Amino acid sequence: MAGMTMRAVDPAVSFPELEATRLDTWDRLDIFQRSIQERDEANRFVFYDGPPFATGLPHYGHLVGSVLKDIIPRYFTMC
Repeated sequence: MAGMTMRAVDPAVSFPELEATRLDTWDRLDIFQRSIQERDEANRFVFYDGPPFATGLPHYGHLVGSVLKDIIPRYFTMC
């Protein structure tokens, strides 16, 4: 990552508007249903998630698990 620079975010961008546009596109194209139909039934991926914070109050260690619990199902959904 050395030498990488981040592009500045255009302050005129309305993120709520951008999100609404994206959601409208997904609804119009029925993206969620298509993602289900296009999955190969033989390669079904099941992910079981336990209680969010079984060991007490949330802390940094919970964040790692939460991120993985989000990334892994998304990855397999898009494969």
